[in-house]
Amino acid sequence: MTDSTTSGDTSSTRAAQSLSRPPDDGSDSAPTGRGRTTIADGVVEKIAGIAAREVPGVHALGAGMSRTIGAVRDRVPGGRPSAGRGVKVEVGERQAAVDLDIVVEYGVPITEVAGDIRESVISAVERMTGLDVVEVNIAVDDVHLPDEDEDEDGGGGSRVA
Repeated sequence: MTDSTTSGDTSSTRAAQSLSRPPDDGSDSAPTGRGRTTIADGVVEKIAGIAAREVPGVHALGAGMSRTIGAVRDRVPGGRPSAGRGVKVEVGERQAAVDLDIVVEYGVPITEVAGDIRESVISAVERMTGLDVVEVNIAVDDVHLPDEDEDEDGGGGSRVA
């Protein structure tokens, strides 16, 4: 009779243990598997924009009109530079593609800067979001010349020749 009592106690102890901890069957029961995380396109745009701007030789992001409008907006009191300016992304469930419009500094090897941008953007986006970056397309829209700094910092007036 003591055998049946012992086996009864053991089965109730096993039942209590199975409720207090996940079964040890090799399945993934971590919190990451219990729900869905979505990452907005704007988040990926900001990450990619910041990563691209950190690369030496990149003067600015954005093409023609968007840079002009952005520069005006940045000069307004309380205006902040947009980290996503010049960046377009397509974000899927597991992958992302990034398109960048950039302005490079005069004298830098453009193909090397483009390669460094790709490395920086892919690393930052994949590390921070877990998305697989399938492509980073770069359009070089302009070259910044050293004497253009006066025009940008000079107060926004137009130049008459």
